[in-house]
Amino acid sequence: MEREELKKYMAHREPMLLVDRSEMVEENHVVSEYTITGKEEFVNGHFPGNPIVPGVILCEIMAQCSILLMKDELEGKLPLYAGLDKIRFKRVVKPGDKVVVNASLKVKRSTVIVVDAVATVEGQLACKGDLSFYLVPKE
Repeated sequence: MEREELKKYMAHREPMLLVDRSEMVEENHVVSEYTITGKEEFVNGHFPGNPIVPGVILCEIMAQCSILLMKDELEGKLPLYAGLDKIRFKRVVKPGDKVVVNASLKVKRSTVIVVDAVATVEGQLACKGDLSFYLVPKE
């Protein structure tokens, strides 16, 4: 799915939409990507002259890239972070980099979803960890 089709499932919109395309490769495994353009606000001041994607933004990219794993549960609900566990940062991500996220479903309960996510750039590990979400009713 491309960005416009993904918007059917996602609450995020520009400038905070951080997924360009996503594909369900198996029932519980999705591969997604986002290219850092350098125009994003989060790299402008982090750090001037040496722009680096903040770690918290890498976690957000992994979370958004995981959305297809919970698409069947999203009707009338909003996925919110419940926790970030075992997060590790292994590589700096800069403008021009394409972040590829492999996400696998670990736990799916009525209102809780846990995803194992791995973000790479050019085949090198950039970030990994377990992301937990609560599905709360939309207001």
